[in-house]
Amino acid sequence: MEPKDTDQVRTEVSDWLAEHWRPGLAKNEWLDMVIDAGYAAPTWPTAWFGRGWPTELAAVVTEEFAKVAAPGTHQDVVNLWANTVLSYGSDELKKLFVRRLLLDDVVMCLLYSEPGAGSDLAGLQTRAIRDGDEWVVSGQKVWSSQAHRADYGMLVARTDWDVPKHRGLTFFWLPMKQAGVEVRPIKQITKESHFNEVFLTDARVADTYRLGGLNDGWRVLQTALAYERSVMGELARGPKQTKDPAAAGGGTGHVDLAALARAYGRSGDPVIRQGIARIHTLRTVNGWNSRRAKAQLEQGSSSPIVSLGKLAMSRILHEDAALQAWIIGAEAMLDGSDTPSSEAANFLALNAYFTSIGGGTDQIQRNIIGERVLGLPREPEVDRDVPFKDVRKATVARG
Repeated sequence: MEPKDTDQVRTEVSDWLAEHWRPGLAKNEWLDMVIDAGYAAPTWPTAWFGRGWPTELAAVVTEEFAKVAAPGTHQDVVNLWANTVLSYGSDELKKLFVRRLLLDDVVMCLLYSEPGAGSDLAGLQTRAIRDGDEWVVSGQKVWSSQAHRADYGMLVARTDWDVPKHRGLTFFWLPMKQAGVEVRPIKQITKESHFNEVFLTDARVADTYRLGGLNDGWRVLQTALAYERSVMGELARGPKQTKDPAAAGGGTGHVDLAALARAYGRSGDPVIRQGIARIHTLRTVNGWNSRRAKAQLEQGSSSPIVSLGKLAMSRILHEDAALQAWIIGAEAMLDGSDTPSSEAANFLALNAYFTSIGGGTDQIQRNIIGERVLGLPREPEVDRDVPFKDVRKATVARG
């Protein structure tokens, strides 16, 4: 009999972990067991490796896994790829990819933004032209994380130029290892190259690798973006890894500001103490909001509440970096491994812009919150109901 309350679930999961989990297990061996037990994505249907449990029971699973530092659960929230294909993929596509995605056995990337379609994503001009059972794709994408390593990309392309911009898009699962896909890395200010330009020249994708209906890609995209924003609002990348104990996050994924203040003799400064308390409060409230968003984020849907979390995380990261520099003082002007605390603070100050821009800019999140949470009037869009071929910036290219 399935557990019916949180205490039963907690006991079951704790007992299961005690029997199966041990540090040092091979990643795939462990994930295989987690998936088979239904703990990788507890809210999913049992037919797709889940338990069919509500959000509050899934939260208990996450808590018990965290107690023993066991990975693999919570994927019904944080696995953007698996959630999207489960929501909109055909049964054939789901059979091919869902388990592999839960196993982290497929490298994925996003093929959304374009040089002329960033904040106005519906204005994209990458085209897909039907050729029998396949689509021929040409265009350019940019800011595609991990595209240089990816096996597949979640692609949005224009398939109908005769309808308004939101209604002529289709969503595809594009194979990246093929002729016609060229990837060029972009050097970031942090000296990394996570992002890429992707040039598509007559690349091909089977119609069976389409997610959702023809010309219904905007709806699929909104769901995918909701999962992406949920992840960024909860798990946004924080400090650079450092060996400095004063900068260690104690497993929290961010610098322990109180420890840093003590290390630099600033823990008695009332203004710094107030700053630490403010960031702690923001993180706590954002955690509550994240749980509220998850409760609303049903499979195959989107929730504007995730925009609150993403916007809050952007502010948290920027304020965190500024406070670290303030605590460190003049030393924060230095960089490099000889000054690890300064290096971590400077990295965070630069990398915080990733969260401010990726998954929709802070400005876009404010628009979403204003319109869909607060009920304010929409911003005017003069081209919203105009066939895309008649929009001034559009260049119609057909085969």
